[in-house]
Amino acid sequence: MRPAVLRRALAYIDDHADQPVTVADIAGAAHVTVRALQYAFRRHLDTTPLAQLRRVRLAHAHRDLVTAGPGDGVTVTRIAARWGFHHPGRFASLYRDTYRRAPHRTLSDG
Repeated sequence: MRPAVLRRALAYIDDHADQPVTVADIAGAAHVTVRALQYAFRRHLDTTPLAQLRRVRLAHAHRDLVTAGPGDGVTVTRIAARWGFHHPGRFASLYRDTYRRAPHRTLSDG
């Protein structure tokens, strides 16, 4: 079972993934210091709060790429920016590392 601190932090990340979020924001929502938050993530999840936020944002972007229709006028850049990835090359690299295909392929095959 995860400690309450982590449950609050993870819920905050999930609920605010489409907004600018800092580690301090997550710590505040979890009612702990930044250091305590980082320690909890490292100890229980073997990651950092910002890495978890990036993972959640990437999953949302993937879902949007998969569900976009051909006539929707949606672009990879627009979806990436919606989820906080403002550097298309960096987004494409993270996406390929995670999903083993380029984001534009997911969009066109969706």
